[in-house]
Amino acid sequence: MVNPILLSRRQQQVLRATIRQYIATARPVGSEALLEEFQPRVSSATIRNVMGFLEKEGLLFQPHTSAGRVPSDSGYRVYVDQLVTPSEKIGRQVDQMLSHQLDPEGWTVEAILQGAAQILATLSGYIALVTMPQVNAALVRHVQLVQTDPGRLMLIVVLDSYETHSTLFDLPPRPVDADAELLDGELQILSNFLTTHLKGRSLKDITTLDWSELGRKFDHYADLLRVSLLELNRRSQGAVSSRMIVTGVAEVLKHQPEFSELQQVQTIMELLEVERDRLWSLIVDVTDLENCDRRVTVRIGSENPLEPMKGCTLVSATYQRGDTTVGSVGMLGPTRMMYENAIALVDSTAGYLSDVLS
Repeated sequence: MVNPILLSRRQQQVLRATIRQYIATARPVGSEALLEEFQPRVSSATIRNVMGFLEKEGLLFQPHTSAGRVPSDSGYRVYVDQLVTPSEKIGRQVDQMLSHQLDPEGWTVEAILQGAAQILATLSGYIALVTMPQVNAALVRHVQLVQTDPGRLMLIVVLDSYETHSTLFDLPPRPVDADAELLDGELQILSNFLTTHLKGRSLKDITTLDWSELGRKFDHYADLLRVSLLELNRRSQGAVSSRMIVTGVAEVLKHQPEFSELQQVQTIMELLEVERDRLWSLIVDVTDLENCDRRVTVRIGSENPLEPMKGCTLVSATYQRGDTTVGSVGMLGPTRMMYENAIALVDSTAGYLSDVLS
């Protein structure tokens, strides 16, 4: 791990002022542009000297010999790690909008996530990314057994995200003259039993169900149901959903000069279409889904492993159901980003979704 660059108070002030000026104007910053902020305490010569030092340290650079300075990825990193205070005002604003515009009682989970992403994109002016809750963390809402063909059953599980999963299996042998209505009644009773005992559990917890409670009447179903539910769980674990809500692309392409050229537009569209699964993996670290500590992650420019993201910053935070991480909120924009606002927006949105889902 690289040791952090230690700056004096004056060097921090000049770096902060340079970055803020560049974020506001998208133009290289010269010492004259900072004079108004520091006069009469600091001379133009002093500012030039400090900017020269920051350039030698790799925190600023000159795109052209006669131009002013532009922040490097390292400069933004120091800025984010040492000089940024997330905006409490923006955090409160997004909290209010989420609370007033979304309806956790009447909307599906997907509708809430879609609405949150739209609000996030509108307030930030950047691309908002919200991953759908992971199947292995979703909770069972309803279980239903349905006869599809003679001797053939379908097991349907509805999750609290309103996603539906199903599997087919054969009925155990029954007498030829068995009453079809009696079978339907048994299936309904068994469906109610399973719903009662599985509701509120995740699919991975189904092995804890006490199958002896089914009673002798349903003994001939128990093994088949256990195997079917285990198979359903196996499928959900093996095929991790990479569904992700993406919104705000048009606004970024319209208002951010970094994405004004055709090649840059093609780069960002390639990222969102061709590289979407890899982008999803950056926002949700599948190996760390059980980590319940929600903190904002900021990946700046060259810190991103995907080539189309080298000129972008990705700000992300996970959201939870209880103590289990189930998804992530992300914001993608140019490295010339309003970091104070972006961090507050992502953190507050992730916090809101955690509260709603819990």
